[in-house]
Amino acid sequence: MDYKKSKAPTNTVTHNLMDFCDGTNNIYESVVIMSKRANQIAVQMRDDLQRKLKEFASTNDNLEETFENREQIEISRYYEKLPKPTLIAADEFLHHNIYFRNPAKDKDNMSTEA
Repeated sequence: MDYKKSKAPTNTVTHNLMDFCDGTNNIYESVVIMSKRANQIAVQMRDDLQRKLKEFASTNDNLEETFENREQIEISRYYEKLPKPTLIAADEFLHHNIYFRNPAKDKDNMSTEA
């Protein structure tokens, strides 16, 4: 899911803790899934921001250009207004937009079926 199109709230929202147990039946496993997804989103956001800011990088460091580069300021403000990666990950988890699997549980299920 694209983080730019996310409908996640930009501020903290109180949720029922049991809502996070729906897919895994374990709150701790759900937190791990959301944290790994939040890390993925944060890396993607950072890479996008660095790539966009690199377009405006100048070879010479002029003090006047540093303060007057409006494009960089606008891009930075846009990324500051986006929801935080943890909020996006929690929203994706609650709306079942995250694919996850647990190899240990898959191995247990295979051994009990044999």
